[in-house]
Amino acid sequence: MTRIGHVKHRIHPAWLVAVAAFVALIGAAGFRATPSVLLQPLHDEFGWSLATISGAVSVNLLLYGLTAPFAAALMDKFGIRRVAMVALLLVSVGSGLTVWMTESWQLMLCWGVLVGLGTGSLALGFVATITGRWFVKHRGLVTGVLTAGGATGNLIFLPVLSRISESSGWRTAALTVSIAALLVVPLIYWRLRDHPSDLGVTALGSTEEIPKPAKPAGGAARNALRALRDAARTRAFWLLAGGFAICGATTNGLVGTHFIPAAHDHGMAQTTAASLLALVGLFDIAGTIASGWLTDRVDSRILLGAYYGLRGLSLLVLPSLFAATAHPSMLIFILFYGLDWVATVPPTVTLCREYFGAAGPIVFGWVFASHQFGAAAAATAAGLVRDQFGAYTWAWYGAGGLAILGSVLSLMLFAGKRIKPVAPGIGLAVPAKA
Repeated sequence: MTRIGHVKHRIHPAWLVAVAAFVALIGAAGFRATPSVLLQPLHDEFGWSLATISGAVSVNLLLYGLTAPFAAALMDKFGIRRVAMVALLLVSVGSGLTVWMTESWQLMLCWGVLVGLGTGSLALGFVATITGRWFVKHRGLVTGVLTAGGATGNLIFLPVLSRISESSGWRTAALTVSIAALLVVPLIYWRLRDHPSDLGVTALGSTEEIPKPAKPAGGAARNALRALRDAARTRAFWLLAGGFAICGATTNGLVGTHFIPAAHDHGMAQTTAASLLALVGLFDIAGTIASGWLTDRVDSRILLGAYYGLRGLSLLVLPSLFAATAHPSMLIFILFYGLDWVATVPPTVTLCREYFGAAGPIVFGWVFASHQFGAAAAATAAGLVRDQFGAYTWAWYGAGGLAILGSVLSLMLFAGKRIKPVAPGIGLAVPAKA
């Protein structure tokens, strides 16, 4: 590695920063795994409809997405470490306060608002900022590994929370998540750093020193909105945002929230369904890391087209696979779908950097916001479909069709001119025919 001055390191500090970020993402993912586990217990205890509880999930998903671009701008202004620590504290407080709730609006406040803001600050915009500052070599691969942190969180927390919820109640499960998020804060303070120059090194794979950028003028909100304004003038932004909205609808919004209740409708035990959803997380880790590796080698537009198309076909088959037991056909779906769960992230991050240059992390935050809009719409819509028709069948079919549309949108990125990358800053240089 290239050093600044005479600072020496056996292991490049970028890897230690990546490890700290990975653990933070696991901590944030703890509560992200909770909605599907607690949906039925909350319905049984309080009598709230699935649509009402899904509405709280939707608020969480919306804020999870909307917070991302503003959090990326806050990281530019106040530093990655400070923002990450505050975010984990919000997750911990929001999760812990749910044990005292008695009304649905309190669920909206704790589960929706506080946890939504906290996890949104540690969303994929956080990943894009880390990889953009610390990595030149292996950037796509590290993006895939960090993105897999959320899947790892699901893998760790889903079975554990499901068993805790059944044996000790949902309140104990919520407190478990609160404590887990809190325990990550000291690690973030110890190992996470804002920029390579803070430790006297360059980014991994960089051949020359990149000076630490000056804090942007103006407020973080203003800078985030300016990036959105400039990006929204381009065709590429809308194609990326449209595809990622469909990604959110077909993952977090539908499968992540409603797979366990849907399996329960067919007689499957909740712990079995939770274990299947955790397996999705296991295969997601492998799929996302592999996608990061491919992103360093294959055109990202081709990858996105393939990922969305294959996801759509798998969702169209899913309604015929539900049964009281996890038979081999369902396990094949879990394997296939898990490999594709968030494999879309590394190529999407790469395309945002390719089209929007130095403003790529903030623009990706807005693209990710569209992901969560799609997830929120799907979470609520699927709950309404279940309440109205007594089954999720049409929700699965609709999601399959949307995913195929996402494939088309991704391949449309081949048409038109690319945006010339800009120098470090918040605004974008948009060509006349973008």
